[in-house]
Amino acid sequence: MPAVAAHPTDSASRRSATVLALCLPSDVLLYLLLPMNTQAFGVTLAQAGVLLAANRLVRIFGYSYVLRYYARHGDRSTLMLAAGAAAFCALGNSLISGFGWLLLLRLVWGLAFAAMNLSTQVLATLEPSGAARRAGRSRGVIAIGPMIALAVGGWLSLHFGPRLIFLLLCGSALVGLWVARGLPTVGHELAAPSGRRFKRPDSVAMWSFVEGVALDGLFIFGLSVQASAVLGGNAVIIAGLLMALRYASEMFLSPLGGRAADSYGVVRMLLLFSILSGLALAAFGSHWLIFGAGAVLILRALQLPLVVTLVAERNPGAGRVQALASNAVWRDIGAGVGPLLAGVLLPVASASWVYSLAGLAIALSALGCVVWRR
Repeated sequence: MPAVAAHPTDSASRRSATVLALCLPSDVLLYLLLPMNTQAFGVTLAQAGVLLAANRLVRIFGYSYVLRYYARHGDRSTLMLAAGAAAFCALGNSLISGFGWLLLLRLVWGLAFAAMNLSTQVLATLEPSGAARRAGRSRGVIAIGPMIALAVGGWLSLHFGPRLIFLLLCGSALVGLWVARGLPTVGHELAAPSGRRFKRPDSVAMWSFVEGVALDGLFIFGLSVQASAVLGGNAVIIAGLLMALRYASEMFLSPLGGRAADSYGVVRMLLLFSILSGLALAAFGSHWLIFGAGAVLILRALQLPLVVTLVAERNPGAGRVQALASNAVWRDIGAGVGPLLAGVLLPVASASWVYSLAGLAIALSALGCVVWRR
């Protein structure tokens, strides 16, 4: 693999993560601003839930095409195309209103993110030695862009409205396109097709699905809603800071999660962090908003490098790239279902019950990873 030799694994992994760090802020700010400013975007709250789920749902059907393009053309070509698409979507989020057009932008962004996310995972696990460390460091780099954007995005939206910030983030994505020029050009080997387009999920994929429903879906969507109900006029600032804490936690704690996995075992750490996450999620739903949300975000950051490493460990060789993509699909299915559930359940059901049951599901799915090796 000459291109990888010319670009050491650590350097290539870090550069791929930097591209995603520059392109991701326009997406995470939409999660903060859209539920609180539906009229400014010309949509209803229910439509906002669909928009925030659409980028993940399209990846369920589109990941196979992204995977084949990525394997054939390599990281440089794929991420330059993805970063250009991210810039287009950020520009659209600033200028376009209405459900139909915004839905189209979310679908484009979903496929762009799929490509960037796959690249960060594949390059981090390219060599088995140090994979958990690289995965943690990669998550830390990715978190820098969203953390900075969220820290100032809420304040800017109060003074200049919720749309202008996306114009600025279009420029950030264009910088990501320039950074992607330094990535490796070589493609990646894929395992021979099994003949089955949609495989039954293994225990790790089931954990990813549940985590996607509970944390990437219910929790992130519900954060804005809960903050509005509990904090009133200060909601956008507090929610923005809590979401910034998510990425600050990833920046500082995901590398620690990777080191803990190297020292104490991936499965053991996954079970511990999942149980604690379930308890924190229950506290969040019981109106311990700041404490519960902060704990969820910290524990989520510690878990992020674990699942990538576990998938790579259980799928060595040519099957690694396909397994990482498949696991990402199941996470996206869960994260796509989550906002839809939040939009339906939170207006009519007790938040304490919704989030307590979600936390229990996380703990049980992590136990499944211990009991069932496949």
